[in-house]
Amino acid sequence: MGANSSSITELPENEYLKKLSGAEPISENDPFWNQLLSFSFTTPTNSADLKLLEEATISVCKSLVEKNPRTGNLGSLIKVFLSRTKELKISAECQNHLFIWQAHNALFIICCLLKVFISRMSEEELQLHFTYEDKTPGSYGTECEDLIEELLCCLIQLIVEIPLLDITYSISLEAVTTLIVFLSCQLFHKEILRESLIHKYLMRGRCLPYTSRLVKTLLYNFIRQERSPPPGTHVFQQQTDGGGLLYGIASGVATGLWAVFTLGGVGSKATPQLEQCSPLANQSLLLLLVLANLTDAPDTPNPYRQAIMSFKNTQDSSAFSSSHPHVFQINFNSLYTALCEQQKSDQATLLLYMLLHQNGNVRTYVLARTDIENLVLPILEILYHVEERNSHHVYMALIILLILTEDDGFNRSIHEVILKNITWYAERVLTEISLGSLLILVVIRTIQYNMTRTRDKYLHTNCLAALANMSAQFRSLHQYAAQRIISLFSLLSKKHNKVLEQATQSLRGSLDSSDTPLPDYAQDLNVIEEVIRMMLEIINSCLTNSLHHNPNLVYALLYKRDLFEQFRTHPSFQDIMQNIDLVISFFSSRLEHAGAELSVERVLEIIKQGAVALPKDRLRKFPELKFKYVEEEQPEEFFIPYVWSLVYNAAVALYWNPRDIQLFTMDSG
Repeated sequence: MGANSSSITELPENEYLKKLSGAEPISENDPFWNQLLSFSFTTPTNSADLKLLEEATISVCKSLVEKNPRTGNLGSLIKVFLSRTKELKISAECQNHLFIWQAHNALFIICCLLKVFISRMSEEELQLHFTYEDKTPGSYGTECEDLIEELLCCLIQLIVEIPLLDITYSISLEAVTTLIVFLSCQLFHKEILRESLIHKYLMRGRCLPYTSRLVKTLLYNFIRQERSPPPGTHVFQQQTDGGGLLYGIASGVATGLWAVFTLGGVGSKATPQLEQCSPLANQSLLLLLVLANLTDAPDTPNPYRQAIMSFKNTQDSSAFSSSHPHVFQINFNSLYTALCEQQKSDQATLLLYMLLHQNGNVRTYVLARTDIENLVLPILEILYHVEERNSHHVYMALIILLILTEDDGFNRSIHEVILKNITWYAERVLTEISLGSLLILVVIRTIQYNMTRTRDKYLHTNCLAALANMSAQFRSLHQYAAQRIISLFSLLSKKHNKVLEQATQSLRGSLDSSDTPLPDYAQDLNVIEEVIRMMLEIINSCLTNSLHHNPNLVYALLYKRDLFEQFRTHPSFQDIMQNIDLVISFFSSRLEHAGAELSVERVLEIIKQGAVALPKDRLRKFPELKFKYVEEEQPEEFFIPYVWSLVYNAAVALYWNPRDIQLFTMDSG
């Protein structure tokens, strides 16, 4: 783009870009680089903007792909960037806007080019583009220079060492984005990458010593949620409002400057949506998730996952273990607050899952918090709005609850937290309810939604496992929560009868026609009976361990006592029905002796008195219900596509053509 042009459509004819992608080699010392890197425009902030930029520059990129093996101009550009980053820390301290601005522009161009290169070639071909030997006549035996590891290491150093200021925000964001782009080769493979050149560089050699510092910096970027500075404050102040303007720089540099241009209608003012979020925090979290889910090398475990599994609280003064080479300390209170505030996004929920599942220090800290409702309520909201969430987000939220309910202290404490006016719960006005009762309501609602819509056995299993873990510690259940437990059993009972009737009719029909294949009602019946058994065990566990704490559940049980009649003699449920039948008979007898026309209050009073009188030894003891979350074999087959789908959908200013994606199917661009 020439000094007088400001239209994105003119980029393919820009003289500097044409020279960069042309047939002539450009030395890293050529004054051309000062001219190329002296451009300013509103940086793309979404994939639509970047799509416009990519479409406008694709011809330039294709030309560079073709010519670069002979010119080495990509390598020269990278060397220019590397040389400028050596002074970045001093430039930030000295507020050297010009130096940082041009370094950012160099990295922005590298990132744009790299994304095209990676989407069009193998890692081996990519390495050739980064490996260039100046074929000077008469020179022999010179080794080719491989710039990939040097650039990766430089990007990591930039992220961990450059202070985050208004003038460095953009280049820090660009460094994080470029690392994501480097790793995006996974998007263009259907299979999970287990051996990758980029992975090798990041997990060994010069990058390895920075592992803990990189993970720590990315976590702090997520914690701090620093908003992007207003456009212009991090480089130069615009002379007038609007696009298509030259920045006011010293006239010696201004010769040949690119014009300012805008993308997709985005001008100098930030949109309200962008003002509410932090691009750096978002991008840092995505990079952290990608790094944590890199597959282990045959002889080297993933160091980034090791760092995430072992970091400690800044308040923890115990010595670092030699068995954890990448351990570091971070402020757990700040991390907890950020996790509570950011659960609306898939990536924050996935981070919470990873920390609770893999880092025992974080899990212990979270379970010891006295304000656990701040974390649990956002998770319950995700499950409550199941219709609006993708299935992976719902699974992560549910598994988080399952992990939390493995702890008896958590199961007790949630019934001691009293909540007021849960506005997002629409089925009933809940002016006052315990966190435990609310959790039960939401999980039961998720089960019922799954029964009528998705019919996912995995979802059912985890919901029931969470309820089972809590059941022995049910305390003072809200009357609505008690009703919903019995209502769920009623729904399952009706479903059981329906499937049983269908199986019977099908069997009769098969006697008349031997040619018609039978539907597999036996399997359906088996599944529904497993779920019914689990519900009966949950009810039994509560009655056996905390009968006197739950008069509302006994009331609901008595009110719907007829539901349980058909299961008394059923061979699959006879044993577990003994206690439930005993409780129903015991309290029914006491109510009959109390007379007719009893008020609700009087019935509850009789139940409370009876709970004290019922001999505990009359209730048969069953093994304690305890379910522990176990990650499936080869979890990377689930998590790697999931993480990259988040990157695809949530990364700031990153666009990939959906037709190029191989890892997962994209419905739309």
